[in-house]
Amino acid sequence: MQAILIARRVGYRLSMALEMPPQTIRFARSADGVRIAFARVGQGPPLVIATCWLSHLEYDLESPVWRHWVTGMAGIATTVRYDERGFGLSDWHVPDFALESRIKDLEAVIDAAGLETFALLGMSQGGPVAIAYALRHPERVTRLILHGSYTASLGPAPESAELEDAFTRMIEVGWARPEGRFRRVFTDMLMPGATPEQMTWVDDLMRMSTSTANAVAFRQQRRDVDVGDLLPRVSLPTLVLHARGDQCNDFSEGRRLAAEIPGARLVTLESDNHVLLADEPAWPVFLAEIDAFLEPDRQLGREGSSQPDDDDDGRVGSAALGALTARERDVLRLVAAGQDNHDIAVTLTLSVRTVERHLQTIYRKLDLAGSAQRTAAAALLLAGDGNRLASGNGQ
Repeated sequence: MQAILIARRVGYRLSMALEMPPQTIRFARSADGVRIAFARVGQGPPLVIATCWLSHLEYDLESPVWRHWVTGMAGIATTVRYDERGFGLSDWHVPDFALESRIKDLEAVIDAAGLETFALLGMSQGGPVAIAYALRHPERVTRLILHGSYTASLGPAPESAELEDAFTRMIEVGWARPEGRFRRVFTDMLMPGATPEQMTWVDDLMRMSTSTANAVAFRQQRRDVDVGDLLPRVSLPTLVLHARGDQCNDFSEGRRLAAEIPGARLVTLESDNHVLLADEPAWPVFLAEIDAFLEPDRQLGREGSSQPDDDDDGRVGSAALGALTARERDVLRLVAAGQDNHDIAVTLTLSVRTVERHLQTIYRKLDLAGSAQRTAAAALLLAGDGNRLASGNGQ
């Protein structure tokens, strides 16, 4: 019965995706000037994908390996995904592939896309980027999803570094060669269950997505990544999905993420493929789990479009204030205390721009408009349940 329900739900979402307009591709400029290509497609709650390095926003739509990912996710959410620096449609000539630069790229994409709050999906190498971003911007990320990811690219065993050295050498020798003999080693690890046609597409994608020099530099610099010490500090609802037989990032990495992120839930996907294929049983399970996980965001979006509940005496009801996040309530308490945007930014250690985004979200959730938004929002907090929240924090 559960399998039937999953199939029906995913089938409905896919039918929605097939009716959607083509994706739109735009560019964001990162802190160091690198142009990052990003695409938006789909409908539903916003979902940003910190993607893996093997992508090409246009070519993916034609691929028997990635096409079902794009359409499947588009049926669940308004999806924003991007090509990593040095890959796909993003700039190939870049100064570095350091984790800090990749976090800045994600920040630039989100700002250029005009998103206030959103769910964040970190896939494979995108996982550490997503974790670090979520900790820096907890006011913007509603929930975190990690798929096939890890905390550190190098394991503690000595052979981990030796294996990485061997892979890097194979990239140097065979990445740009016409035949796919060397690239096929990576393809076999990504998708041991793939058909010959699918493997050929991935082989071609490797050559098309970036240069040999970029592939080598990216792989070398990711060896320095380790976000293990950040995991206990993640306080967002978190879903971890990992294939049991993943040959790129061992299943133990998924277990560690779920065990060390407080409250995280692990979903084991019965597959040997790091990149799930459209016709395997794990794929509809993956979509259904993410669809269900995003349901609170979907409901919040519906509530945000309606009028706030009022009590009989004209004060705002608990439902309206309850829609605010903890950080949004912090901002609103300081508004009620008479602080301006600059003072709030200093008090909460935020940028003024971030405070402004919070206020815009608060006004939208409380359905406030016009020049008196700030005064009205403060008055609402000080009434009813809002008064209890403010007084409980000494304001």
